[in-house]
Amino acid sequence: MEVDLDHGKVEKRLIAPEREKSEASMNGVPAAAAERTFTTESRLPRRLLAFLFFIAVLIASFAGPLVSLAIHAAGSELHSHVLLIPFVAAYLIYIRREQLPKEYGSSPGWAAVPLLGGLAALAAALWQNPSLSHNDYLALMALSFVFLLAAGGFLFLGRKWMTTVAFPFVFLIFMVPMPDAMADALETASKLASAEAASFFFNITGTPVLRDGRVFQLPNIVIEVAQECSGIRSSWVLFITSLLAANLFLRSAWRRVVLVCFVIPLGIVRNGFRVWVIGALCIRFGPQMLHSIIHRRGGPTFFVLSLIPLFLLLLWLHRGEVRKAAAVFRGGSSGGYGAIESEQ
Repeated sequence: MEVDLDHGKVEKRLIAPEREKSEASMNGVPAAAAERTFTTESRLPRRLLAFLFFIAVLIASFAGPLVSLAIHAAGSELHSHVLLIPFVAAYLIYIRREQLPKEYGSSPGWAAVPLLGGLAALAAALWQNPSLSHNDYLALMALSFVFLLAAGGFLFLGRKWMTTVAFPFVFLIFMVPMPDAMADALETASKLASAEAASFFFNITGTPVLRDGRVFQLPNIVIEVAQECSGIRSSWVLFITSLLAANLFLRSAWRRVVLVCFVIPLGIVRNGFRVWVIGALCIRFGPQMLHSIIHRRGGPTFFVLSLIPLFLLLLWLHRGEVRKAAAVFRGGSSGGYGAIESEQ
């Protein structure tokens, strides 16, 4: 009897696939089509594994530039954020894991655009390397890496999957160090705007001052808004923070745009306020305050202070979305109730 039972179990295991095929045929799906679907689904994870293998090969191919980029970023105040960008992008993909498509595909047409961009950046970095600064060379290599990574995503995972993780992949662009020309242009613009903001603070506080462009003559000291006072690093990090916060906590496009654009005047006001604080301290305690920790190492403190109005605006915009969603829900509920009453 035990042998018969075991034999019966074996038979059940053997006929299970045939039963599935017959059930599929009864549901209007031919057995051959059901078998092809089952085979395709079993191969789906292979595309993800292939993409992970592609990432490993890509990292190995760019190992030298990536290590140089990490060393460059670790020793640079302007580019220190580069080290965190891949981890933030990975976290953004992780929190979207439930929304990721379960089906994978291949979109060669969509992959062609970032592929061409990556190859062009790589060619420019290799051919123009002797005439490029180390920072610009790393910027081109990092740009090529990000583009080729996106091309692999479209090729191995498909457009639908890449659309779901569009923001994390776009966010990787901040791995690219700011080119020298861009940094110089932003620093010049920031210096001029910061001088205007500092002049505003000196005027509204009644501080006696004579101004000549970016130079302020105070009662016991002369202050110039130099390159170090541009606050370009803090403003750039604040811009990245606003993009991240807008994507995580806001849904409507116009609210996201408002939050990100708010960073521009906020950064200018913060820099002008910092210049005014240092000037007021020099008037109150003496010119030696120019060498104090508030001037030399006060950037993080003023950056944290600038986060307060940014997050207050974020909170206000988020609450506006919540109120709007609640109003829509109440309106839909009352409308549905009225429809039921009319039918009765």
